[in-house]
Amino acid sequence: MERCPWCEGFDLYRDYHDREWGVPLRDDRALFELLILEGAQAGLSWSTVLKKREHYRRVFDGFDPERIARYDAAKVAALLADPGIIRNRAKVAATIGNAQAWLAMRATGQSFSDFLWQFVGGQPIINHWQSMAEVPAKTAQSDAMSKSLAKAGFKFVGSTICYAFMQASGMVNDHLLTCPRHAEVQAHGQN
Repeated sequence: MERCPWCEGFDLYRDYHDREWGVPLRDDRALFELLILEGAQAGLSWSTVLKKREHYRRVFDGFDPERIARYDAAKVAALLADPGIIRNRAKVAATIGNAQAWLAMRATGQSFSDFLWQFVGGQPIINHWQSMAEVPAKTAQSDAMSKSLAKAGFKFVGSTICYAFMQASGMVNDHLLTCPRHAEVQAHGQN
C-alpha cells in the first residue's frame, strides 16, 4: 500500500495526510478555519499554507470569528506586514468578511457544519480513485456549495477551493484506493 502521491516531499505534509486530510470534520470553528486556509491557498500550494498554519492560528486569534469580525485598520496593517502569513490584502479582507458572514449565519440559528454538510447529504461521499488523474478539481456539489457560500457573503469560495475544502474536511474521501488511509477514513466516517 502506498500513500497518495501528493503528500510526499516533507514530513509535515505526510503527517497532515496521515492524520487529518479526509477525516470527517463537523466542528463549526474548525470548519471555518479550514475554509479560510483553503481560501488563503488560492493560487499557491497547500504545502505553503500548511507550513504557515500555526502562525496563522496565532495571528488570527485561533480563528475565532467573533474576534476576526472586529479587526480594524491597524490589525489589517499588522497582518499585511507579517511575513508569517500570505500577505494578500484581498485574502485578509475576505477573512474578516467571512467571519462576519459566519456570525450572520450563526445569528439565524444555522450551524455552519450543517450548512456545509448538506451539500453531501450529511455523509461523506466515498470515491474509489485508482490514480490522481481521476480526481476532479470540482464537482456539482462543490459548485452548489460555492454558490451558496457566495450568496451568504463569503469570499474566496470558488468551486475548486470548495472541492479542496470538501476533500480536506472529509466530505469526500479522495484518498486513492492504494492508500491505507482510504479504508481508515471510510471507517471513521461511518462512526
